Amino acid sequence: MFLRLLRASLRPYWGAISIVLALQLFSTLASLWLPNLNARIIDEGIAVGDVDQIWRLGGLMLGVTLAQGVAAVIAVYFGARTAMAVGRDLRGALFERVQRFSEQELRTFGAPSLITRTTNDVQQVQMFVMMTLTIIVMAPIMLVGGVIMALQEDAQLSLLLLVIVPVLVIAVGLIIWRMVPYFRQMQTRIDEVNGVMREQITGIRVIRAFVRDGFEQARYAVANANLLDVSLKTGKLMALMFPTVMLVMNVSTVAILWFGGGLVDQGDMEVGALTAFLAYIMFILMAVMMSSMMLMLAPRAAVSAERITAVLESEPTILSPDRPVRPQRTSGHVRFEGVSFRYPGASEPVLEDLTFSAEPGRTTAIIGATGSGKSTLVGLVPRLFDATEGAVVVDGVNVRDLVPQVLSDLVGLVPQKAFLFSGTVASNLRFGRADATDEELWRVLEIAQAADFVRELGGLEAPITQGGSNVSGGQRQRLSIARAIAHRPKVYLFDDSFSALDYATDAALRAALAKVTKEASVIVVAQRVSTIRHADEILVLEHGRIVARGTHPELLESSETYREIVESQMSLEEAQ
Repeated sequence: MFLRLLRASLRPYWGAISIVLALQLFSTLASLWLPNLNARIIDEGIAVGDVDQIWRLGGLMLGVTLAQGVAAVIAVYFGARTAMAVGRDLRGALFERVQRFSEQELRTFGAPSLITRTTNDVQQVQMFVMMTLTIIVMAPIMLVGGVIMALQEDAQLSLLLLVIVPVLVIAVGLIIWRMVPYFRQMQTRIDEVNGVMREQITGIRVIRAFVRDGFEQARYAVANANLLDVSLKTGKLMALMFPTVMLVMNVSTVAILWFGGGLVDQGDMEVGALTAFLAYIMFILMAVMMSSMMLMLAPRAAVSAERITAVLESEPTILSPDRPVRPQRTSGHVRFEGVSFRYPGASEPVLEDLTFSAEPGRTTAIIGATGSGKSTLVGLVPRLFDATEGAVVVDGVNVRDLVPQVLSDLVGLVPQKAFLFSGTVASNLRFGRADATDEELWRVLEIAQAADFVRELGGLEAPITQGGSNVSGGQRQRLSIARAIAHRPKVYLFDDSFSALDYATDAALRAALAKVTKEASVIVVAQRVSTIRHADEILVLEHGRIVARGTHPELLESSETYREIVESQMSLEEAQ
């Protein structure tokens, strides 16, 4: 999975990677040549007092060093650019895939995990690619070249490599083997910290209202301590690696000087050759050490790649139709035909065998106890979910077969939880229709009873913070309603969208809204009876089924469930 993701991510950048490989090859070969030149200076220049040879070889060393440095810098530049581009592409691919997710996929992964996968996990893969292109490409060339050059200097002394390299590889391999499960735990613990932090930031008002600051601090401390625990275990193993490598390298140096010194004393080896051999051994061990660094990064990058791939390969349950259909006429007629919906793995359906129509020029209201499936019902029209049985039909076409853009143009949804994007009042309203003029925006604000407070905020260019946290709940609801009106849909879906409004504002808004929606279908989900009592048809939901339907007066006479809801909010005299 890791290699598959890397191949797919690096495929567009083979040109830059080829340049990196060529330059790294040249840079490493130049580095391997330098100890040989240094040995010749010692043996052919210093030992015999040939100053001209020292200058010639010294000048050649300077030229090779300069060329090696330039090649290394250019290679690192292209390698870093490629790694950053891979990170950008992965973040873009994740964002694009998440945008296609339905509510079901979003609930499966969870917002904190998706944030971690788009940021931290991508960063791990990006770092691995950068280190691969700048280090790991060099390591095998340096390892093989170092062995060849060391054998040329002295084959007998090179037998030490048969002991040194296996000892280093085994020591590093054992440490990395212990680190892999900790890396997997670390990413999960980061998810947990993000989840707790996100909940606390989102619910800060509730936390303070119930004076739960201490409890939430303790909850965050537990998540933070769990991450610290795994990080410390990983850090201890990482800290053990480099002393282990340095111990092997230093012991190797002592062994080479011990046996090499004996060969020099016997006249079987020149001093310069011993110096070069020692340098090549350091090159070999350095290559092994660089490889060990990559092996440290690889397990965590592999875990991150698995998490990224899980998102990228997760097929959305809401798919675009293979042969999309356009309705012959767009009027906004909505019909539920034997619709049932069940969440994956749930033992009971949320909605069961719903059949009703919402017609243009009429308001269809839905009321019921909490958990009766009202919001799920509304979500089936714009395809936030797909019905597991039956069909939701808009203008004679199953929503599964409608052209997605046509469905989007037909439906205007005001969700239960009003949400605004960071920007301005105007940018939020134009989210519904990008080409709306300022005059049209003021008109929809008047209808939504939001014009007065928008003027107080500073007009259409008044700033809106993320989530609309700088305005009240009622103001967010009114701006969300204005956004839907600006969209000019044929089907209005109000999912408990008036709950934060006082009765006077609610009544004024509904009166103004009636003029705009007189040729559209309106489906209203509400908890307050006063919001829906004038609807053309009221559907009473109970345990996902329609148990009663009719107008307000009819239901007062015929439905015990509806009458109980009414009596919980007002007297029967007021309800008449």
